[in-house]
Amino acid sequence: MSATIIHLAQRRLVVADSAMSEVINLAKRASKTLAPVLLCGESGSGKELIARYIHFESSRKKAPFISINCAAVPEGLMESELFGHERGAFTGAIAQHLGKFERALGGTLLLDEVSEMSVHLQAKLLRVLQEGEIDRLGGKDCVPINCRIISTTNREPKQSIANGNFREDLFYRLNVIRIECPPLRARLEAIEALATEFLAQSSSRQEKQIKGFSAGAIEQLKKHNWPGNIRELQNIIERAVLLCDGSKIDEIHLDSWLKEERVSINQKVPVRLDELERQHILTTLNHTDGNRTVTANELGISVRTLRNKLKSYQLS
Repeated sequence: MSATIIHLAQRRLVVADSAMSEVINLAKRASKTLAPVLLCGESGSGKELIARYIHFESSRKKAPFISINCAAVPEGLMESELFGHERGAFTGAIAQHLGKFERALGGTLLLDEVSEMSVHLQAKLLRVLQEGEIDRLGGKDCVPINCRIISTTNREPKQSIANGNFREDLFYRLNVIRIECPPLRARLEAIEALATEFLAQSSSRQEKQIKGFSAGAIEQLKKHNWPGNIRELQNIIERAVLLCDGSKIDEIHLDSWLKEERVSINQKVPVRLDELERQHILTTLNHTDGNRTVTANELGISVRTLRNKLKSYQLS
């Protein structure tokens, strides 16, 4: 199918395959309601862009679109970031601070990776959603809220519930409309259109006149498994643009990076266990754009353990 570009303020959403077309159709229907939406899918699969699409297609499009990454904000700051605080609520609170719920007044609040929020805060979030009001830290009066809630998760919610990391009652509150965002490996027909979009963006930033891809380069992109999804594709095209001095991206501009990403099962030279761990940590860090909190969650370890391992490997 031919590519369609959807403009979302400063962002662009490329629709060039049947799987994403189905997602857009469902998202458009969801935008006409005020029901909570839960977007599920792997990291880098475009969940935030779909959330923005729902907002800009809705009657709230002129109001703010506010986002908070629940995996990136330290637990000690999360409550203040969500609900706000009054002056003097705690040491360092020198002025009133409006939280994300109040800043999203009349608009949309995106709870990105909501299943990574602590269970303690999930209980408070559930009460806010049920009562339609918040309590600022240190505040005496309840503050009514008015915003549409969209949430995302890169984990299977039922498994997170079984593991005790995601409250079941909160899941059902957020999961009124569920949209699955497919991974890039399931959208091979969109590879060329997405790569062309990223090429135009990168060429403009680097002030280069690169017009397209060779047939071999496109074939190479389509053969890759894309564990990092669209974000990984964007990074690879950025690197290829930096390496290319001609008018087209060729296999040679992609080969070294894509080979680095592949894990060979026929490796003849034995590899030490610590080196395999090091490589796996580096690959995961790359796929999360260096976000240590998300990386630790993906690896199933604590941020402190990740930090110690990076230190032991002499990595920053």
